[in-house]
Amino acid sequence: MDMSQIMKQAQQFQQKLGVMQEELAARQVTSSVGGGMVSATVNGRHELISLVIEKEVVDPNDPQMLQDLVMAAVNDAMKKAREMIQGEMGKLTGGMNIPGLF
Repeated sequence: MDMSQIMKQAQQFQQKLGVMQEELAARQVTSSVGGGMVSATVNGRHELISLVIEKEVVDPNDPQMLQDLVMAAVNDAMKKAREMIQGEMGKLTGGMNIPGLF
């Protein structure tokens, strides 16, 4: 394999990577906790794009419970987003883990 062939393959990979990054940024994952009382939605850029808190879970005498539910929902949604990204990236890289891609 000559250098021009390697460069061509690298360019094709870069293009596919760019397309995949855009597609993943548009995808969303949601996590619900507390029996659906708190839901967090993040996108493929790990941005929190929606947080829904049912009024029944808001207890002025127990703000810690609400804080815990929000953290649990956001953290789980972020974990799901990471797993989604890793799964899609694995398809592109053939399962190779390439540090720094995402």
